[in-house]
Amino acid sequence: MRLAITGTPGCGKSTLAKLLGEKLGLKVINEKDFAIQNKLGSFNEENELEIPVKEFEKKANSFLKKTDNVLFEGHVLCEAKLLVDKIIVLTINPEELELRLEQRNYHAAKIMDNVFCEGILYCKKHAERNYSKEKVLVVNSMQSPKLTFAQVLAKLGA
Repeated sequence: MRLAITGTPGCGKSTLAKLLGEKLGLKVINEKDFAIQNKLGSFNEENELEIPVKEFEKKANSFLKKTDNVLFEGHVLCEAKLLVDKIIVLTINPEELELRLEQRNYHAAKIMDNVFCEGILYCKKHAERNYSKEKVLVVNSMQSPKLTFAQVLAKLGA
């Protein structure tokens, strides 16, 4: 099984990826770690890695062709077209997202960027453009991580 999890920063991707990886025996790969290992992208003035989506997509798909039982997680994945069985799009109420990002000490401009993206369902819309309907699972992560995890397992039929 090859899965991807995407959504705005702070919506619970990493937590869900860890739970799914443990339950389903999947190797969890963070998009940023993968990009760094493959020398993709560069760091901007704010020390954030800017990942070139097409280059990432090419490297990730080359890896996925040779690998099974893997789960990619990261917010850029909705923009790529990865060779995955399912892509899970986590959504969250923008006000809850704002609170989570404030707790993580994000800068005000970065919080507003991410809250705006969540408000217009950026990740969901891009995933639906890049993947077939059958591959896209949309899950609201407002509940506890355990409830979100249970909802995803049910949708995967696992």
